[in-house]
Amino acid sequence: MAAKIYTNKDATLATIKRKTLAVIGFGSQGHAHALNLKDSGMNVVIGLYAKSKSREVAKKLGFKVMDTADAVKAADVIFVAVPDTKIASVYNKDIAPNLTKGKTLLFSHGFAVHFKTIDPPKDVNVVMVAPKGPGHTVRSQFVDGKGVPGLIAIHNDADGKAKKIALAWARGIGCTRAGVFETNFEEETVTDLFGEQVVLCGGASALVKAGFEVLVEAGYQPEMAYFECLHELKLIVDLMNESGIAGMRFSVSETAEWGDVSVGPKIIDASVKKRMAKQLKEIKSGKFAREWIAEAEGGCKNFNKIRREEAKHQIEKVGERLRGTMSWIKQKKLKKGAAQASYVSASK
Repeated sequence: MAAKIYTNKDATLATIKRKTLAVIGFGSQGHAHALNLKDSGMNVVIGLYAKSKSREVAKKLGFKVMDTADAVKAADVIFVAVPDTKIASVYNKDIAPNLTKGKTLLFSHGFAVHFKTIDPPKDVNVVMVAPKGPGHTVRSQFVDGKGVPGLIAIHNDADGKAKKIALAWARGIGCTRAGVFETNFEEETVTDLFGEQVVLCGGASALVKAGFEVLVEAGYQPEMAYFECLHELKLIVDLMNESGIAGMRFSVSETAEWGDVSVGPKIIDASVKKRMAKQLKEIKSGKFAREWIAEAEGGCKNFNKIRREEAKHQIEKVGERLRGTMSWIKQKKLKKGAAQASYVSASK
């Protein structure tokens, strides 16, 4: 049986129209939700810590900015839009002491709730609205009169209105324009982490780098290796995104298609799938979450070391030079913490 797709006809903004909506954090997702809800006619306030650089950005965009604790006190629905590893400290310090019966906690990812880094009280709603796209896309699609698909999930329905609130929020940010599916916190969290680690980010980047290295080590020009293993990947992914794997195979040459079906399974073979299954178990057991939280609490020393080493890889240096010759590719140099300002200006 196919999952129900919720659209605009299944959600009404009236559910949250007279409520105060607080967005805690003003990063990629936070700024997009806040701006879209504001444009939808909702009463939105921004909660930030006293020295946050995002305060001025939010104020210039017309938002009332409050200290996090005060925003929680004032709000009926509180969207916790801070990084997974920061949620527990923000929650314990500023959110939990100011939660009262009947309020709604809203998340765009289930990590903190599913892995129990926080313990919300039973008398508040706990819901998720997760757009399936980065914040700048959530914003740009909304501005264009469109929307990105999204997920909703209900962890705790304290007042019987949790699902209506989640659907109203999804409509306010534009997701019901495209379609919203219902899931649960465990399913969203585990599948999201799995996809990021073994396919979308970890798997894809490791595959690209390995292919690049094999060609260069065999004596081929790094520029050629870059084009064949990284640059053209977007062309293939776009085809898959538009028409599925079968559509991509229909669009490429027969030589490419035969190479796909005859060689691909030799590279990504049963042993790779076995390791994927092992990683899925580590995600489900909470092992990955515990390791990531410990790394963050330790100051991200290993994480930052790996970042520095990865940035020095030959593929990055070759790619930067080649992209400089491609006028059609918009060059992006984003800094952590400043991304929301770039996304906001780009979406205007």
